[in-house]
Formats: sequence, structure tokens, C-alpha cells
Amino acid sequence: MSRQKDKVTFHLLLCLLHHGFILPYNIVFPQAVLNAAIPDHEADAFKPPRTEEPLYLDSTVDWLLGGLSHWDAEHYLFIAERGYLYEHNFAFFPLFPVVLRGLAETLLWPLSGWLSVRGRLLVAVALGNSALFLLSVVALYALSRIVLQDRRLAFLSSLLYCITPANVFMTAGYSESLFAALTFGGLFLLEKGFTFRACLALSIATAARSNGLVNIGFLLYLPSLHAISQIRLYRATLKGHLKVFHYIWVIIRLLLTSLFGTAIIVLPFCAFQYYGYRTFCTPSNSLELIPPALLSLGERKGYRFPDVNRPPPLWCMRPLPLLYSHIQDVYWDVGFLRYFELKQIPNFILALPMATIGIMAAYAYFLANPELCLRLGLWETGAAKGLDKPTPGMFNPRVFVYIVHSTVLLVFGTLCMHVQVLTRFMASSSPVPFWISAHLLLLNEPLLHRRITSNPSVHLQTHSRNGCKHTPQNPIIALLPHFKSCSPTTQSILGYFLSYWVLGLALHCNFLPWT
Repeated sequence: MSRQKDKVTFHLLLCLLHHGFILPYNIVFPQAVLNAAIPDHEADAFKPPRTEEPLYLDSTVDWLLGGLSHWDAEHYLFIAERGYLYEHNFAFFPLFPVVLRGLAETLLWPLSGWLSVRGRLLVAVALGNSALFLLSVVALYALSRIVLQDRRLAFLSSLLYCITPANVFMTAGYSESLFAALTFGGLFLLEKGFTFRACLALSIATAARSNGLVNIGFLLYLPSLHAISQIRLYRATLKGHLKVFHYIWVIIRLLLTSLFGTAIIVLPFCAFQYYGYRTFCTPSNSLELIPPALLSLGERKGYRFPDVNRPPPLWCMRPLPLLYSHIQDVYWDVGFLRYFELKQIPNFILALPMATIGIMAAYAYFLANPELCLRLGLWETGAAKGLDKPTPGMFNPRVFVYIVHSTVLLVFGTLCMHVQVLTRFMASSSPVPFWISAHLLLLNEPLLHRRITSNPSVHLQTHSRNGCKHTPQNPIIALLPHFKSCSPTTQSILGYFLSYWVLGLALHCNFLPWT
């Protein structure tokens, strides 16, 4: 019966996706209008010159999708088109540019007579990120269902994710959707016990973003939890030398799994750093191969090229020559407490809602499970051993490691990064902001608990076996007409999500500072 209900809820989620309630392609037209209506801000951002002759449809595509190519998206598009030409390009990991170029050269190749490479890359951004976002929604629902053990909470969390405050970055030329799909999918596989496949997914995620390295914590924790459960079982059922043998085997298997899995996840990061080292520390190219326009831009802006005729940069001489650390330090001025300046107060205010959600999640979880948090959730107390199944929901023991992961991201993002990126940093890496938001909505919003068949807009089970016979209603969207009568908690959460959804489009697509 539970599996049938899961299929019903999953079917409803797919119906909502199918009818376009929550797909990011819904922002394409609004961002095009906002991009045309609001003059672009003259930002000091990376804007490489166009060295390719425009074709028939380039101007149309640029008008329609140009807002998706601003800020860091310019780096990804440039890398997809030209490769890693400048030193600071290596701050952006290669998986997303490879995906974009692959789409441009395969699926969109028939358009090559009407669209230049950049035009096809812009179309690839819109199509690719729409598909990847859809996959991330499904992966988040599956992960939420298995961790929270609460169908409605998982469903509501997924719907909140669909109006994420980082919405514009899920569709623009950023790697957030790709990283979220791989991370949530990998964690789901790890929860299901498919460790090798999970390691592959999380390894590919590391090829998309450097913070994929933090996912190693899940690989170390979840198998350890399983190993402790096995040892407890053997202690109760086996005796003598046989028990000792099984203890040793469990520990050896845990060590091998942890070491091998960690190596798989770290490998893309190490390979990319080695590629950067070979490119700049032992260069084989000369400046003659670089187009004059791009060479002129680099000389004017002070961008470093790999040049066989120049001495290698100083970072090559370090004991651990990591190009990524060098770029974050020199180009972006990223470091511990470096962003704590009076002029950055607006950016701290911008990140405050997401930081507040993260702090609330950690604090509420600790209050609900103080003993479990103190023993790191690794073993059961005498009172907990008698429970056959933990209480489902936000505060069940399986959520502990996700709370720790979210808190680590929050602390690191606040102290060591440009704090305004905290919103998209956490929204694409952790399910916790959506779990705690959905938990608070279910706890405080009476409209979500009404089961009135005459009003399907607040009825979560509207469905049809043979497809979407009637368009199912998104319960989040159904709350909006009753926004004034909603609880203050609902107004705060939905107000935050939706205001950032709209402001993100207006600001980001016009080269104005955003998260």
C-alpha cells in the first residue's frame, strides 16, 4: 500500500512538471522581457569579445536568451567555445562546459547554418538546464522520501525547491542544476545502499563544482552507520571466534569502501588541478595561436595566458601547486573573514534569509534530538533501541548527517566565501533548506491540512491512473490567492522564495549584483 501511495505522489509530481508549473523554462520569456525593459548595468565582469561572425538567428537567440549569459555564465560559455584560455577560467570546473559543447555539437548541430557556436551554446543552456533541473527535482523527491520517511513532507519540499530562491541560476549558464541533480541522485543511491554507483555520481558532481568534495562526508558516515548496525547484530547473534572474524571483516570492508570511494570522488578535482598545472607550469603553446581580440583583452585586463616564452607563475613553485586555490585567492579575494567589511553589509543582508533557514534547521534539530546529536547519531541509547522504526519527518535520525552537511556549508560560506553566493551555494547542494521550510509550512499552515474534495487546490492527491486527466494543482501555488489569510510563517517563507524568484530575474539578467 505504501509503495502504491509513493507511485501516486510521484505521478502527481510528474504531472505538475508536465504541465509546466515548476519547470525553469517558464522564466525564459519573463527574463527576456526584463532584459529588454531594463538597461544593462555596466559591471566590471568578464565580457570577452565576439570573434565569430553572427548568423541569421543569432540576434533573435541573443534577445531571447541573452539574460542567461551574464556574470559567471560568460565564463562557462567562453570555456565551452574556446577552452581554458585564461588562468582565471580554471575557477570553473569542466563538466558543465563539456555538456554545453556536447549539446551544441550533437543535438543542435542541424542549426549550425543559422546559429553560431555561441548561439547554439545559449540554446543548449536553456534546454540543458531545464532538463537537468527536472532531474534534480525528481532526485530530490526520491532522496527526501527515503530519508524523511514522510511522503507529504517530501512532496512539499520538492515543490518548494521548484521555486527556489536561487531559481535564476538553475536556468542561466551556471552549473547549479547539473550539480544538484548529480548530488541528490548520488545521495539517494548511497541511502539505498548502491555505494559504487553513488560514488560515480558524486565523483561526476565533483567535476562540476569544487564543493562536491564535501560529499565525501556522506560516504564516510553512512557506510559507518551501516557497519555499526552490522556489528551490533553480530554481537547479539554470534559467539566466539566467528563473531571476531565478522567484526574484522566489517571493519576491513568499511575501510576499503571509504578509501576507494574517497579516491573516486576526489579524482576529478585532482585531474583538473593537474591539467591546470601542466597548462601553466609546463606550457607548450605560444601566443600566436590566440586570436588577436582575445589576446588584446587579456593584456588590457591583466589575464595570464599559458605562454611557453614566459616564466611559470609563482604558484607553480609551491609545495602543493593548486591552481584553484591561487585563483580564489588572487582573482576573487576569497579567504577566511576577508569579506567582513562594512561595505559588504548589503551582501550579508542579501544572504541573511538563507543563513537564517540553515541556523533554524540546525537549532530545531538539536532541540528535538540533543542526545542523538551528542553521540553523532552513530549508536542507539537504551530508550531508542526498543523502537522498531524511528518517527518519520524532519527530526528523524537519518536527517542528522544532512543537518551537519548543511551547517558546514553555512559556516564555510559565511566565513570564507563571497557571502552573497550563500543562497545558490546551499540551495544547489543541500536538501535541508527545503526540508525545514516544508516542515514549518506543514506545522503552521492550516490550509495545507484541509482535505476538501470540492476544492482540489488544497488536496494533494488529485490524480488519474491513466495520466493527468485533470491538471493537478500545486499546493504551493494554491496558497497564493489566500496569501493574506495564511499564517505569518507561510507568508515569510513564500514571501522569501517568491521575492527572490522575481528579483533574481530582474537583477541577474541585467548585470546587476545578485546572489
